[in-house]
Amino acid sequence: MDKLHSAYRTIGEVAKILNLKTNKKGVLSTHVIRFWETQFKQIKPKILNSNRRYYDEKTINLLKKVKFLLKDQGMTINGVKKILNNEDSLKLDESTDKSIRAKNLKNKLLKISNKLKELKWQKKRTLK
Repeated sequence: MDKLHSAYRTIGEVAKILNLKTNKKGVLSTHVIRFWETQFKQIKPKILNSNRRYYDEKTINLLKKVKFLLKDQGMTINGVKKILNNEDSLKLDESTDKSIRAKNLKNKLLKISNKLKELKWQKKRTLK
């Protein structure tokens, strides 16, 4: 029986959703998610009995975004932090129904790219 779409997920289930596997054995690497929790203040799982982590759909989508930016786009942790700390980037998630869809991916990438250019331009201005 499948869980409801809105149900909380365990860290193992989230690692499976994100397809986080070690290269050697194909084991799900939940330590990556725990590390991201330390780096990105926006990732806040519910920690319940016995310190088990539970993730809601909003947090899972944020983790998908972090994985996409880090792994697929090759961004640094500091670069992703800048994007996540900017309110406009969080509004991008609201435009899709809680997932990155192929038809919206190009628009999202363009918005992210434009935002990065804007941030770089602002940084150059402040350094002068």
